[in-house]
Amino acid sequence: MATGIIIVNQYQRMVKLRLGRYVGSIKGPGFHFLIPVLETGIVIDTREVPERVPTQQYITKDNVVVNMDFVLYYRVIPEEAEKAVLVVADHKLAVRNLAMGELRAILGNVTLSEALSERERIQSQLQSALDENTPRWGVKVQGVAINEIDPPDGVKIAMEREKSAAAIKTADITESEGHRQAQINRAEGEKQAAILSAQGEREAAILKAEGNRQAAILNAEGQAQALTEVNEVAQGVDGRTMNLQYFETLEKLGDGEATKFIFPLEFTSMIRNFMSNSKSGNDNTE
Repeated sequence: MATGIIIVNQYQRMVKLRLGRYVGSIKGPGFHFLIPVLETGIVIDTREVPERVPTQQYITKDNVVVNMDFVLYYRVIPEEAEKAVLVVADHKLAVRNLAMGELRAILGNVTLSEALSERERIQSQLQSALDENTPRWGVKVQGVAINEIDPPDGVKIAMEREKSAAAIKTADITESEGHRQAQINRAEGEKQAAILSAQGEREAAILKAEGNRQAAILNAEGQAQALTEVNEVAQGVDGRTMNLQYFETLEKLGDGEATKFIFPLEFTSMIRNFMSNSKSGNDNTE
């Protein structure tokens, strides 16, 4: 408490009492004069306070004793600073004890496993419980941070064994799944290879058949073209030329060793026609 001239800083508020009674005045930053003996002023820091709550033992739902410490972040509400003076004797101690009591109640409803895996949920529940109770003291809890949840050594050993067993099991499952997937991939690869091989053979057979077909078509077209050309040449040769070719052939036969020849009946007609044509040609010449 102070009397006389008091300087209140920017982050402070002063609760003014007259003859020990609150006169409904909260003083902000600046100079303030208090009448000696009659008036007193209590200065409150309204900045955020980080307070570490010492490690305490808590019992979980499954009767496991754990050591835990946490940090509170809170501040006095400037507009309600008189509550921190008039309602509670020590607002810091009140907030700290309230937080420990609420945390005991929360941990009593969860198992050790849940406490270790759901820290954020526990912090949220503790924050909500404090928000319901601290406003009557003019205090606002800004945040809660649980630093460590430390179970007994025996529980730690059991947990480590459980983790090790779970890790081995997971590794076995992963390895088994890997082998299974490898077999599936191998079978799938062989299947695809067989499909591609069959497709390749099929396409090769189709190409070969198509090639043979094209070759046959080209060969037939060539023969047809040759016959057409021979026919065109034959149509351009007259009868006399054909007869001369026959006689040239007979001449070659006569040079051979054969002494007997058989001629078709048409041969006599050919000679007769040739002789007639020759005579007509001579008459025309004369």
